[in-house]
Amino acid sequence: MNKITQLFFLCLCVTTFLSAQNAMDKNFELTAPNNPVPFAETITQADMKAILSVLAADDMEGRETGTPGNAKAAKFIASKLAEIGIPEVEKLGGYFQNIAFTSESWEDIKLEVGDKPYRHLWEYYSFSNLNTDRAPKTINEVVFLGYGIDDANYSDYKGKNVKGKTILIYDGEPTKNGVSFVTKSKAISEWTTDRKKKLATAHKHGVATVLIVDGNLKNNLGELRRQLLDGRMKKGAGEKTAELYANSIYISTDIAKDIIGDKTKKFVKRRKKIEKKGKSKSLTLPTNIALTQSKNINQLLGDNIIGFIEGTDPVLKNEIVVVSAHYDHIGKRGNAVYNGADDNGSGSTTILEIAQAFAKAKADGVGPRRSVMMIWLTGEEKGLLGSDYYSEFPVFPLENTVVDVNVDMVGRVHEKYEDNPNYIYVIGADRLSTELHKINEAANDKYSNLVLDYTYNDENDPNRFYYRSDHYNFAKKGIPAIFYFNGTHADYHMISDTIEKINFEKMEKIGRLIFYTAWELANRDKRIEVDVRTSESGR
Repeated sequence: MNKITQLFFLCLCVTTFLSAQNAMDKNFELTAPNNPVPFAETITQADMKAILSVLAADDMEGRETGTPGNAKAAKFIASKLAEIGIPEVEKLGGYFQNIAFTSESWEDIKLEVGDKPYRHLWEYYSFSNLNTDRAPKTINEVVFLGYGIDDANYSDYKGKNVKGKTILIYDGEPTKNGVSFVTKSKAISEWTTDRKKKLATAHKHGVATVLIVDGNLKNNLGELRRQLLDGRMKKGAGEKTAELYANSIYISTDIAKDIIGDKTKKFVKRRKKIEKKGKSKSLTLPTNIALTQSKNINQLLGDNIIGFIEGTDPVLKNEIVVVSAHYDHIGKRGNAVYNGADDNGSGSTTILEIAQAFAKAKADGVGPRRSVMMIWLTGEEKGLLGSDYYSEFPVFPLENTVVDVNVDMVGRVHEKYEDNPNYIYVIGADRLSTELHKINEAANDKYSNLVLDYTYNDENDPNRFYYRSDHYNFAKKGIPAIFYFNGTHADYHMISDTIEKINFEKMEKIGRLIFYTAWELANRDKRIEVDVRTSESGR
């Protein structure tokens, strides 16, 4: 066989394979029982316009997370859920999953012994998240209290009253010949491995401040510096430090020597007694310490809104199909309101209509076999915060979550499709599950006949939209996700993203396609498989 014949044969094989693959995709069957069309037809332009007229109104003030406008939008969405007959979520005691992101850092921290100032992150360090903000303090007396341990096998606190006082303690725990007085073995205890334990114990005994001598301070500073300087928002409201821990400073041995002063002999004697006999005796040290601990605390509070439609199948109802959209936008700048009609009032409106369609199906006795969770996420504009929070603190188990169907900007027409608005960009459907891609294709072929454009699904697409909407936080957990998107436009994140520019006819068609796809996902016998090997799938 010559080279030309070989090349022809290879091309023929490839063409035959691709034709067979396309035919196989086209022959992929939707297997969900019952006819979804009557319920899809409840998704209407008129309803969408009525809902979006409220969400994108000026009095919502751009729906920025943490603002009254965002809270007002959340209440409106919750009222619509109640109106269409979706009950409150029992686990939440309502529709709201409260979310919080908190950053804490030192605004001002100073330590002086006598007239000598010391440098933070050089000669001492302190964790802002484990301390309370308080006024500058003068300390005239310190009580040496061994290792600050209160355990059945060894206690520094037994018989001692340190309420309202500053104590000086060593890091770690006392040992003799490598054997811990606490564990009675060579194993170390939580008094060494969990720094919070000593601070919580000090708080329990009424201690005001704990000075902890860190004999390995330079090395520890190298390891802890990033953590100590990290002012990023972290999930959660932060610990209630005033109710849990005594304020604390980790100090070098040089600072400890300055505090001990001329009491060195007595101090060494007490330490040796601990090391020899495991017996602790306190020592009061006169001193002159000036301490300032002033914090910056930034907090972002908001709500994810959840509507839950329990599945009808006694087994499949434990599996959950998630339909998501973020409802926040970027708020106001002065008196200018960034209404966010397309971004993402359009997505929020669409999934309210989809929620109504599923609720109607269930009321009519035919819907859905799996449970469907509708979630309106906040904080997307601030870094996908709402979906990040949900993925870490899920209301329903992530291992039971079948898929995330995400809707973000579906009300406008991209310039590429000015002459044919019946399109939608589809992103991510095949990243984790080939079945998800095929289901959406089959639903579109059977019911909607939109142009499905995969331009932005290309892994090399410079826009990286796959990583920029809430579905990604589900995909990171190995949950297949599909993202519907109309593309950007000149009004993106501008005050001109208003309802007058929304194409409701197009939005209705896309809403129905999304419902048809979600219907199949919620009703087919077998949950879709994660069968694509990627970093997101964890496989």
